[in-house]
Amino acid sequence: MKNTAFTDYHVAMGARMVPFAGYNMPVQFEGVNAEHETVRKALGVFDVSHMGEFWVKGPKALDFIQWVTSNDASKLVPGKVQYSCFPNETGGIVDDLLVYKVDDFTYLLVVNASNIEKDWAWCNRQNKMGADLYNASDEIAQLAIQGPLALQAMQKLTETPVTGMEYYTFKKLTFAGVPDVIFATTGYTGSGGCEIYMANEDAPKIWEAVFKAGAEFGIKPIGLGARDTLRLEMGYCLYGNDINDTTSPIEAGLGWITKFTDYKNFINKSVLLLQKQNGTAHHLVGFEMLDKGIPRHEYEIVDARGNKIGEVTSGTMGPSVKKAIGMGYVPSDLSKEGSEIHIKIRDKILRAKVVKFPFYKP
Repeated sequence: MKNTAFTDYHVAMGARMVPFAGYNMPVQFEGVNAEHETVRKALGVFDVSHMGEFWVKGPKALDFIQWVTSNDASKLVPGKVQYSCFPNETGGIVDDLLVYKVDDFTYLLVVNASNIEKDWAWCNRQNKMGADLYNASDEIAQLAIQGPLALQAMQKLTETPVTGMEYYTFKKLTFAGVPDVIFATTGYTGSGGCEIYMANEDAPKIWEAVFKAGAEFGIKPIGLGARDTLRLEMGYCLYGNDINDTTSPIEAGLGWITKFTDYKNFINKSVLLLQKQNGTAHHLVGFEMLDKGIPRHEYEIVDARGNKIGEVTSGTMGPSVKKAIGMGYVPSDLSKEGSEIHIKIRDKILRAKVVKFPFYKP
């Protein structure tokens, strides 16, 4: 297991550590529900240093990104971030990712921890146009400070204005006395906040400064458990659960990041375009339980007679919504809001209904 630059802090603060994507990561500190509420009401700190970072540079940088990702990166301006995915050649998704535009010749791709090696090999295989690629994943540490008070607290550590930053933007700034920190507002919790990218050697200084600056606001460390419940309440996909190598962005409800403009060609465009035009047999939906029971990953979605029609991809008791909620793929004719489906929980067939995302509305 790899450690991050913050592992010693997690252990010292009493975290329960677990293996995750090849890293030794904190799953919880004081408890998932308490940590969840800290982020919803104040601010919490996530160590997300396990995420991968690839630099794409040079005159062919945009050409490469346009080919390898589904979204239209030509729409980006410096300081903007875009959610996208790597389509594969068989209709599925290699990974979902963030694309940061620094300038016309410099982009940063942020990928999922469990997919770093797979994504790096995929990008190199697809780089026929000769963009300059560099895998900086082992050199960069990242903290996500999330919650409604996060930007107010972090403003104390930089002279650059950050409290009014728009969603999905970033700035390169001096933070806690450290120059060239990337400060972004992408978020994965639905409660606002920021992400801070730094060199590993600057991590201890920034960790201590962040907790000192946030002390008056009630800042706390947050583990992977609450990260999952927070993102699920927003209906955000988790790679490996809700999307994978066999799920297409169209059936996963990610048509909005799959752009079919004439000037953009990308991997497997023609197949995905047919799916958009003709529809797909299954669709990813959100649902809430009508009967008492908590859905979990890989539980069967069934019809009223118990015949399997799908599978729960993510499920939990939502701490903020106070409801048992989940996501899963169902036949398209059952994907409309209000459709009744059933979840098999411990051999019981329990009723649920399809609802619109997000589950949590601030």
